[in-house]
Amino acid sequence: MAEVLLFHHSLGLTEGVGAFADELRRAGHTVHTPDLYEGRTFTDLEAGVGYAQEIGFDTLVARGERAASALPGAVVYAGFSLGVLPAQKLAQTRAGALGALLFSACVPVSEFGEAWPEGVPAQVHGMDADPFFVDEGDLAAARALVADAADRRLFLYPGSAHLFAERGAPSFVPEASALCVERAVCFLDAVES
Repeated sequence: MAEVLLFHHSLGLTEGVGAFADELRRAGHTVHTPDLYEGRTFTDLEAGVGYAQEIGFDTLVARGERAASALPGAVVYAGFSLGVLPAQKLAQTRAGALGALLFSACVPVSEFGEAWPEGVPAQVHGMDADPFFVDEGDLAAARALVADAADRRLFLYPGSAHLFAERGAPSFVPEASALCVERAVCFLDAVES
């Protein structure tokens, strides 16, 4: 079974993130959910993004790297939205990475290096009409990431919710979230450590 480091979105380490992590744990995987916000949570994206900007995206990525330093190298890095930044950086740059699960966001590979590392599989999950994912370049980055790669996949779900897997939030889409969890579990089951 895989070891997963799962980073939260701009709302912080919410119960919804914990519920998603618990789904992966029930499937037999070890999931770590570090708190990059040091206890702060928000109920709206604008406030959460404002806080992230206040402390700095570099600070959040550095906190993610510190969380990873306590774990072995053979880890799958996962993140929701803002949490994709440390997850993707670690998947691209930390030796021994086993894979990446990127939810509701993806940045250009060039942000963290020249190319995606060989042998590091990835999944990107997003809604096909999510304005954050589609209009801000994440969908284009995801398509570039998976182009001509047998071990990298993009999954698009119908709808416009950004945090569609955030159980308990108004944006929660149960059917899409269930399918997302199922695909993530299959990915983790296939990862070889």
